[in-house]
Amino acid sequence: MRLHLAVMMLVLSITYSTSAQPKPIEIGNRRELFVEETLIDSMTNTELRLHKPKPQSVVIVHDEPWEGSGSGYHSVFQDGDLYRLYYKAWQLDVMQGKVNTGSHPLYCCYAESKDGIHWKKPNLGLHEFKGSKENNIAMISGKFGNLSVDAGHPAVFKDENPNAAADAKYKAILRSSGKNGLIVFKSPDAIHWSPLSKEPILSGLGAFDSQNLAFWDPNIKKYRAYWRIFTAGTTNEKKWKPAGYRAIRTAVSDDLIHWTDQFDLQYTDSPDEHLYTNQIKPYYRAPHILIGFPERYIDRGWSKSMEKLPQLENRKMRSSASRRYGTAITEGLLMASRDGHTFKRWNEAFLPAGYGYPDNWKYGDNYIAWHVVETKSPIPGQPNELSLYASEDYWTGKSNRLRRYTLRLDGFVSAHAGGKVGQLKTKPLIFEGSELTINFKTSAAGGIRIELQSEDGKTIPGYSLADCPVIFGDDINRIVEWKNGSNVASLAGRPVRLLIELKDADLYSFQFRGE
Repeated sequence: MRLHLAVMMLVLSITYSTSAQPKPIEIGNRRELFVEETLIDSMTNTELRLHKPKPQSVVIVHDEPWEGSGSGYHSVFQDGDLYRLYYKAWQLDVMQGKVNTGSHPLYCCYAESKDGIHWKKPNLGLHEFKGSKENNIAMISGKFGNLSVDAGHPAVFKDENPNAAADAKYKAILRSSGKNGLIVFKSPDAIHWSPLSKEPILSGLGAFDSQNLAFWDPNIKKYRAYWRIFTAGTTNEKKWKPAGYRAIRTAVSDDLIHWTDQFDLQYTDSPDEHLYTNQIKPYYRAPHILIGFPERYIDRGWSKSMEKLPQLENRKMRSSASRRYGTAITEGLLMASRDGHTFKRWNEAFLPAGYGYPDNWKYGDNYIAWHVVETKSPIPGQPNELSLYASEDYWTGKSNRLRRYTLRLDGFVSAHAGGKVGQLKTKPLIFEGSELTINFKTSAAGGIRIELQSEDGKTIPGYSLADCPVIFGDDINRIVEWKNGSNVASLAGRPVRLLIELKDADLYSFQFRGE
């Protein structure tokens, strides 16, 4: 009996020990961010802090006759030395008890820039508007064979699939206006477009009344799609009775036509909220991480606080057509995922209502364009920065605008400690490379030190906190050094933990690199 009990205790001991040790995460030489907690084992006196982008100047005013106050759903990406921007062009006229959407058809328009800051609307000469082709209309709504296309819900991207056909280097996802689905368009030059799909894709699998998108994911070597659904009710071409919450569904494909593995997005610690868009894409500096900028929609109803918000008369006018048109508010959020299914969604607003422009307290404002791009800093000698773009002054007149916002590179979220020393310990990691670099910022009195530990948490000789001189300053690519230098090649390929000590400091990302 005693022998049997001893064997059982030994088995339990081995089982507990095995389960207590997390499997090492292979990070290779990837850049790792703190936008979610996958790599973190523990934190003391340290928090993950969300950083809000800084508002800059207005870059586009939608004031052309074929544009209007309802313009939006912007897609932006860098294409070599050129930045490309696509967007819905739409006019919404608000009258007592009515919103008129029929001033002109829905179009997809195009703008471009050499720096991501100064934009122009080129005369494409492709599609006629009131007898003239002198405009920047890239795609129109209408019939294309047996397809009925709504060009007002565009999501445009450069296809990173290395096997993409020459005449389909660029893709656009448009809404079908005849069937409940999406239509894929292709282009060899980002200007001239034609249907890729002969039938709508994903038919009957969602509501699609938003900006629905797709892209090539190099991690799984497939296309991913993300689109609008409602969690209850019926939304098809015969019956439109949505209920529940506006939410997001995803699927994968080898060819953008045939889709499998449908999945409704899950969140680690977020309440049920209406998400109007998703804006998901691999972050180009760390493409194994998908970052999204969903738009939170919340109807606050009428109250004294609602009446104190800007543009009350216009708000009342819109509310006379439908109450929510006057009492709903939209703002941008941040979320991130490594598997494309489960996301860390930051419940604090990333681009809050009224942040970049004080009148931005309306339904349709603060929609973040799909996706970020890298632009030069206006300060000579400073590193490049991230540019984001968001809509403002939606459906209050004859035009609305697109404003640029900026963040430091990787600057969405930081591991932050204040005046009291904090620590962050990672799970066991397996890296490639010969040196460790960090993207960080400290105060003059603050600092960071990093210790390398074995898988079981023991200090590796020569890489202790005491061996690491305090790192301070503001740098996107500082090499970490210890008393014996920066070389960590002898530790590559074996599990290590990082013990990071911070004081009045922000750590945005880290990366092992070198041979």
